Amino acid sequence: MHVFESVNTQRYAKCIEVSKRIRWDIERDVIRGREFDADHKFLPDGLSFAARIDSLNGGERRLLSQIQGRTYANMFGLVERFISAKMLDITREHALGDQTAFEALIRFTDEELKHQRLFRRIELLAAEQMPDGYRFVPEPNDVADFVLGKSTWAVLALTCHIEIFTQVHYRQSIEPDQQLSPLYKDVFFFHWKEESQHALIDELEWTRENERLSDEERDAAVDDLIALVAGIDANLQRQAKADAGYFGAICGRVLTAAESSEIESHVLDAYRWQYIASGIKEPRFADMLAGMLDKRQSKRVFDALASIIH
Repeated sequence: MHVFESVNTQRYAKCIEVSKRIRWDIERDVIRGREFDADHKFLPDGLSFAARIDSLNGGERRLLSQIQGRTYANMFGLVERFISAKMLDITREHALGDQTAFEALIRFTDEELKHQRLFRRIELLAAEQMPDGYRFVPEPNDVADFVLGKSTWAVLALTCHIEIFTQVHYRQSIEPDQQLSPLYKDVFFFHWKEESQHALIDELEWTRENERLSDEERDAAVDDLIALVAGIDANLQRQAKADAGYFGAICGRVLTAAESSEIESHVLDAYRWQYIASGIKEPRFADMLAGMLDKRQSKRVFDALASIIH
C-alpha cells in the first residue's frame, strides 16, 4: 500500500472511531419529550440578521428568528437528501477497495438519513407551535435531481461547503447564544457532532475526485459549481419571499409596504449569508477550493459569486 493511501485509510478509520463514540438517537438524546418554547429565539442574530431590522420590536425579531429557524432546519433536511444519495454512489467506488473507507462512507450515509428524519421531526414540532400558513418552497426531490445531474466534483464541492459552514454556524453563532431555544440548540449540537466527521470525509473524497480530472473536465466542473450556486440562490430568493410574507401574516399588525420590503431584503441577505457566503468565506473551504483551481478558474467562480457574497 502506498504511503498516501495508508495515511488516508487512517483518516477514514478515525472518522469511524469517532462516529461510533458519539452516536446518538433522535428521541432519546435530542428531543427527550420536549416541545419548542415560543419565548425563545431559534436562530441567533448572527444568522437571522433580525436585529438589523430597525422597524421590528424585540418580540417581532424573535418571531422572525423562529420562522427562519424553521426554514434553517428544513434546508438541512433538503440538502441531506442529495448528499446521502451522492455519498451512496461514491461508497460503491470503495466497495472492492479500501474497506475502511467503505465503512466510513456507509456510516456517513446512514447518519445523513438519520439527520433527514431529525429535521422532519423538527418541522412537525415547529408546526405544532406556529400558526398555519408557513411554506417551505423548494421541493427536495426536484432540488436533488438538479444537483445530482451535475459533475461529481461540483457536487462534492457543494457538499464540502455545506458541511463546513454547519461547523462555523454552530461554533460561532448557535453555541454561544444563551437566548436560543434549548431544544433547537440541542438539535444543532448533535447535528454538529456528526457533521464534523462528514466534513473530513468530504475533503478526502473531493480531493480524490479532483486528482482524477483533466484540465478540461475541471473547467466543466467549475461551470457546474457556478450553476449549482445560482440554483441555490434562486431557491433562497423564493423562500425569503415566502418567509417574509408569512411573518407579515402572523406578526399581529399590518406592515407598511416599506417595512415588508425591508424585512424581505434582510431575510434574503441572511439566507445568502447562511447558505452561500459564510461557507465561501471560511478559509478551510476557500483555501481548498483555490488550491484546486488555476487563476482563470478561480476568477470565474468568484466573479459569479461577487454579488451574492457582497
